[in-house]
Amino acid sequence: MEINGWTWAITIAVIIGLLLFDYFAHVRKAHTPHIREAAIWSAIYVGLALVFGLVFFLFGDTQHAIEYYSGYITEKALSVDNLFVFLVIMSSFQVPRDYQQKVLLFGITFALISRTAFILVGAAIIEAWSDVFYLFGIALLLIAGQQLKGELTGDKDGKDEADNIMVRGAKRFLPASDEYNGDRLTVMKNGKRLITPMLLVMVAIGATDLLFAFDSIPAIFGLTQDPYIVFTATAFSLMGLRQLYFLIDGLLDRLVYLSYGLAAILGFIGVKLILHALHENNLFFVNGGENVPVSEIPTEISLLVIVCILIITVLASLASPKGRALRALQNAERFAHRYTELSDEATEAERRDAAQLMDDWTRRAESVPQKYRDDLIEHKDRYSRIIRTAHESRLQAANAAGVEAPVSQEIVDQDGPTI
Repeated sequence: MEINGWTWAITIAVIIGLLLFDYFAHVRKAHTPHIREAAIWSAIYVGLALVFGLVFFLFGDTQHAIEYYSGYITEKALSVDNLFVFLVIMSSFQVPRDYQQKVLLFGITFALISRTAFILVGAAIIEAWSDVFYLFGIALLLIAGQQLKGELTGDKDGKDEADNIMVRGAKRFLPASDEYNGDRLTVMKNGKRLITPMLLVMVAIGATDLLFAFDSIPAIFGLTQDPYIVFTATAFSLMGLRQLYFLIDGLLDRLVYLSYGLAAILGFIGVKLILHALHENNLFFVNGGENVPVSEIPTEISLLVIVCILIITVLASLASPKGRALRALQNAERFAHRYTELSDEATEAERRDAAQLMDDWTRRAESVPQKYRDDLIEHKDRYSRIIRTAHESRLQAANAAGVEAPVSQEIVDQDGPTI
């Protein structure tokens, strides 16, 4: 497949068109996407990304197709990991739920711009100095090691991105308001223009995107050196990330081993980069400046390894005792809240089904070992209040109907769940 100026122009126009569509069709009116909306649009964006890869096969360009899919899957996995940090930032700034997708879309737009700049710079450096792959490989190995160390030691200090230097600078030099004013970025108070927390959270997201690019771009250059493939794989991995956030909200926390899987992927690509650098060696102090006869890892094998690592990571996370415990605790809170939100128009069957789900997940949450409760329930007061309130409401309804509600009775008798 020939990649020329027209190919670039059409592709960039499509990407910009998708972004503009998101801005005008989805986030112009603040709302929280429901599961059906998030699922449909996530499927559409993933489908577009997969169909784009088939275009290379259509032109008989199998190598570029495999490189694209390898890069897309890797970048998508790294993007999902980025959502964890976005969640931390938005929680720190207490961003209202209805405005979160606007913050996410800004983050995606800024990430696309910043990573495009990194791609162009990276391609220019590779063209001028091929031995830069040594640096890319070592950088990825260090990042993988740091991520693994953070998981093993429980050191999460690096995750506090909400108070980074750009946010502190904005607060210092620009007058800021402590309250949100819808989704506006600035507000007039007492004749003075103030920036809102909405702008500050966008600054925090933007600064964090720059940090993400340092592991994202070297990783994909380890799978392909074609700037067009790097750009398209990165762009399509970011498209639909906003919808994916709302679709798998809650599932993110259950991927307890995702960081281990990503560390393995980054480490693998780091080794692949160093092998490639040795094979194309020009450094005078390595083998006298001659190429080192080492075997390189084919892109087909890279794709297979990356997919296998991700599958193992997800399955191990969901099957692990910690993953199952978190699922039970989250669902107990979620279905208790859903029961309290039932409208007066809800049918008796709907109330019965909602109560059954609440009971089932409350039982599972109550059977979670104490060590997991202490580790996984961050806001114990809120968790207890939601479940206690729901079961109090359920018990009142049961008593009025003259029926038993043993699970609700137990929760009320002990003044809430046993956390």
